[in-house]
Amino acid sequence: MTIGIPRALIYWKQPQFWETFFENLGFKVILSPPTNKEIVEMGVKVADPETCFSNKVYWGHLLWLEGKVDYIFVPRLKANQEKLEYCPKFFGLPDLGKILTKTPILTEIFDERKEKLEKTLKRLGGKLNKNKEEIKKARGLAFLKEKELKEKEKQEVSLKIQSKKQKIVLISHPYNLYDDYINLRVKEKLEKLGAEVIFIEEIPLQNQKSKIKNQKLDWPKFHWEFGKEIKEKIEQVLNYNITGAIEISSFQCGCDAVLKEFVEKAFKQNKIPFLYLMIDEQTGEAGIQTRLEAFMDTI
Repeated sequence: MTIGIPRALIYWKQPQFWETFFENLGFKVILSPPTNKEIVEMGVKVADPETCFSNKVYWGHLLWLEGKVDYIFVPRLKANQEKLEYCPKFFGLPDLGKILTKTPILTEIFDERKEKLEKTLKRLGGKLNKNKEEIKKARGLAFLKEKELKEKEKQEVSLKIQSKKQKIVLISHPYNLYDDYINLRVKEKLEKLGAEVIFIEEIPLQNQKSKIKNQKLDWPKFHWEFGKEIKEKIEQVLNYNITGAIEISSFQCGCDAVLKEFVEKAFKQNKIPFLYLMIDEQTGEAGIQTRLEAFMDTI
C-alpha cells in the first residue's frame, strides 16, 4: 500500500515525522515534489477567492498525488498539547480533500485538548490494520527523527548567532519559510546580499530572560498555537544581536493580519529595522529583490 503526503502547509509543521511513521508501519510513502509553477497553478484553479495563498499551494500538491497513491494523508489538526488551536482552515482540509480528489483520504482528528497524541496515533494505525506494538515502535522512531532534526537546527542556529555577518531573522509560518518557491528564495537572496539568515522556527525556547525591560509589549492572549509560539520566540531572539527582521505573510492569511502589528511593534520598540512582505501567486521576484536590497542598504 502506498500513502501520499502533500509536501505543503501542515506537512511543514512536522517535516519527516509522518513519512517516518508510515514507513516504519511498513507502507511506501510518496511525497509530492517541491512546489513548482505547475503545482501552484493547479491549486489556484480549484481554490475559491477567499482562500489564502498557502492553502492554494496545498491543493496543488494534493491534486498532484491524485491517482498516484492508494491513500492521501490529510490530518485534521485542531489543537496542540498546550490546548492552543491551529489555523481554522486546517480543520476542513480532509473534507475539502474528499471533494477535490477521487483518491481516498486517510485522516484522523488531532485534538490534544481531548486526548494525547499517542492515543490518536494508535487509532490512526488501527485504521491501517496495525497492532499496538507496531504502532508504538513506528511512533517512537518518528519522534526520534523529529528530535534529531530539532537538535541539528539548534546546532546550526548557534553557529549563525556567532556569525559576524548582519543577522536577519525571517518570521513566518514554517510552510512559507521552508518552501523556496513560495517565498521566492528570500533566504538565498539575503545571503547573496551578505546576510546571515535565521528562521524564527530555528530559535530554541529557553528559560532565559528577555532583554525587554521597561518596554511592555502588549501581546494579546493568543488562542492560536502559531501566535503564542511566535511571541515567545521573538522575545527569545531579542536576546541576540539581530540586525533586522523580515516577516513574510501569505495573502489572505487571517492569523497574520492580526499578528503583524504586534510583531512589528516588538522589533521597532527595540530599534531593530523591520520589513513586511506579502506574497501570493502574482508576486514577482524583481519586486522582492528590490525591496530586500533597499532594506539591506538601510541597515
